[in-house]
Amino acid sequence: MSELAVRIDALLPQTQCTKCGYDGCRPYAEAIAGGEADIDQCPPGGDEGVAKLAALLGRAVKPLDPAYGACRPLQVAFIDEALCIGCVKCIHACPVDAIVGASKLMHTVIADWCTGCELCIPPCPVDCISLVPVASLPDPDLSRSRHAFRAFRLGRDVAERAAKMEAYE
Repeated sequence: MSELAVRIDALLPQTQCTKCGYDGCRPYAEAIAGGEADIDQCPPGGDEGVAKLAALLGRAVKPLDPAYGACRPLQVAFIDEALCIGCVKCIHACPVDAIVGASKLMHTVIADWCTGCELCIPPCPVDCISLVPVASLPDPDLSRSRHAFRAFRLGRDVAERAAKMEAYE
């Protein structure tokens, strides 16, 4: 990642929500640095985030592009455990591994890790996930490292499965 992309990434909220059209804050930062994305595509960062990016890049401040969504108050996911059927779809959707549980057992959100990205809500077949307001989100460095570790873990799992399949051939 270029030095400019690192500096841009440091200004992003690290919600990893994909609302900007990229698969997380780092790819969005790289796209901005590469001139492929504009600075107004991050709803969690809001107009304040756009202003920070504009200052860093020496660009004019502009409002958040509503095509990417609106800035909302800080929130985290909450699972109504009485309704949860343990389908694990929310676990697979969480970009920072903030949801824990097992198949056919109830799940819960580790609120201190949740970024409020909302990616767990659409796949839930029983609509047991809601968003609750919070005073602050996790430290951006924690969210960045959890997102990176999840990507590493998923890549490792794919490689291990491929190696096992090769061994059986």
